[in-house]
Amino acid sequence: MKQSIWKYFVSLLAALLLLPAPSWAQGYTQTRYPIVLVHGLFGFDNIGPLGYWHDIPSSLRNDGARVYLAQVSAANSTEVRGEQLLAQVKQILAASGAAKVNLIGHSHGGPTIRYVASVRPDLVASVTSVGGVNKGSKVADIMLGVAPDGTLSQAVLGSIATGLGQIISFLSGSPTLPQNAVNAAKSLSTAGSARFNAAHPQGVPATACGEGAYMVNGVRYFSWSGAQPYTNILDVLDPALALTSLAFAGAKNDGLVASCSTHLGQVIRDDYGMNHLDEVNQTIGLVNLFETNPVTLYRQHANRLKNLGL
Repeated sequence: MKQSIWKYFVSLLAALLLLPAPSWAQGYTQTRYPIVLVHGLFGFDNIGPLGYWHDIPSSLRNDGARVYLAQVSAANSTEVRGEQLLAQVKQILAASGAAKVNLIGHSHGGPTIRYVASVRPDLVASVTSVGGVNKGSKVADIMLGVAPDGTLSQAVLGSIATGLGQIISFLSGSPTLPQNAVNAAKSLSTAGSARFNAAHPQGVPATACGEGAYMVNGVRYFSWSGAQPYTNILDVLDPALALTSLAFAGAKNDGLVASCSTHLGQVIRDDYGMNHLDEVNQTIGLVNLFETNPVTLYRQHANRLKNLGL
């Protein structure tokens, strides 16, 4: 009898050891290369106690990840933001002693990190686009249609939006970063994205809503996004995303970007019950209670990168 019980416990212990590590295990997020988080349009690293990536960096760090927050222009072209990020990546590599970085970009941060991986793939281990504007946004198209080049409306709206970018950069401690909201809108438009993709095609799907190459020039490519513009009645910004979602005429979207436009490389999912802000755990964690918490998604992805040796 005792021998049977002992065999049962040995078998149970062996089974437990074969299970994947739980998401709270020490070292769960400990990637080989540092993780660099890159904000989107009108984004920032931190403004006082408010972080663009609410609770995500600390959760990743708690179980081993080295996490850096990039600070690029709140509003400018993808190329300008990309050059700013490249300079920061070089600084991070020098400070950390790492050979490469894992880049994770949200919204306009998606094309921004793609730029760095395109021009310096030797410095990048992986690119992960979260709600990335990889094939343009109809919201940007509408804005440029309302305020076309050479019109007073573009001059006025561009000046206001550029001023907002300047305020955001000042409050986040980077007042010298150049801002140009019109160039940002052009980069995020369908036409602007097509021009960018022609110069930097890595990981971009060849079909309208397919997957792209999983690896290009030694860089792994991933993407995920939400598809539910209104998710939490307590979030005061959700109604605005519900309104902008009308621009997509019923196509699946997160309120600002169509799901198919977010596809890059390996598509993990494009239909989480999240809107564009939920994807970075905003507003201050007021996300969909009936969907996987976004912090958990970033932790799972860090573990995915770790298991790939990245």
